[in-house]
Amino acid sequence: MSDSKNAPKYESIVLRVLWMLVFFLVWQVAQFVLGALVLVQLIYRLAYGAPNGGLMNFGDSLSSYLAQIGRFGSFHTEQKPWPFADWPAARAPEGEAPYVAPENGTESKP
Repeated sequence: MSDSKNAPKYESIVLRVLWMLVFFLVWQVAQFVLGALVLVQLIYRLAYGAPNGGLMNFGDSLSSYLAQIGRFGSFHTEQKPWPFADWPAARAPEGEAPYVAPENGTESKP
């Protein structure tokens, strides 16, 4: 005889394991993208003297997304990460100020 009380728990854990496998693959791709972003941001910082604001914001939200995947995978939360939840918002920068391109005509040339 099958115990009907255990059946839904078994189905939910099987479904969760499948989601965890999917998010493991997403983690691998996002980790690579974050690594590439760090490299591009470093090159940008060396070239312009300050980091790119857009890359700063995307890097912060991407690392928050990776944290959401980690919390879901470690059973800390039942909330599945994006696309089942909102994409994490970037926080205010705590380090260097981002590069601001000079407006046309305001830069004096020697």
